Amino acid sequence: MAALIRDRTTAGRTTVLGLATGGTPIPLYQELIRLHREEGLSFANVVTFNLDEYLGLPKDHPESYWSFMHHNLFNHLDLPPQNIHLPEGMVAESEIPAHCAAYEAAIRNAGGIDFQILGIGRTGHIGFNEPGSPKESRTRRIHLDPVTRQDAAPAFGGLENVPTHAITMGCGTILEARKIALMAWGSKKADIVREAISGPITDQVSASFLQEHPDATFYLDKEAASALG
Repeated sequence: MAALIRDRTTAGRTTVLGLATGGTPIPLYQELIRLHREEGLSFANVVTFNLDEYLGLPKDHPESYWSFMHHNLFNHLDLPPQNIHLPEGMVAESEIPAHCAAYEAAIRNAGGIDFQILGIGRTGHIGFNEPGSPKESRTRRIHLDPVTRQDAAPAFGGLENVPTHAITMGCGTILEARKIALMAWGSKKADIVREAISGPITDQVSASFLQEHPDATFYLDKEAASALG
């Protein structure tokens, strides 16, 4: 990722990154901050698009992805604020379709995503593309699976506080990224990682669509890879 940013900057071009939230990418973000502070990696020509955001959370909510990204990455880089893009959590319901269409247009206008970072949920989701999400799906409002909400409950202080809906990039949006890196750590991800890599390509496990991507790589620790043959 650093080499891509440096090469593009030298050529006078922007680098468009697709970013994820949650515990999985935090070590990556810590390394990007280190590269910026200690090795002079500049993000002045980087444009970012986040995968998703909870609906109903204002930006200053501690569990909003806007807060997460600024706390864990953006506040520590020379990334221009106008180059940062996340779905809006407080968009009125009647305006959601237009907001999602505008997000898709912004990605296209930026030249598409060069490098997309993904995690994987226990439902097999990438972004918040829960089971049943079509391969061609675009940015949209989605109902969160009970498993996804249960996994988020500790951070929210209880299941009753977890939003029921989110806005997410669609599978089709994600799969248009030129390069994709999916990361997974720990034994709790082992079974779903096996399904995504070795199982059938199915909308019940949206990460399985990555099997057909021309440049997608899974980065796993030993525990996450433990169910693979």
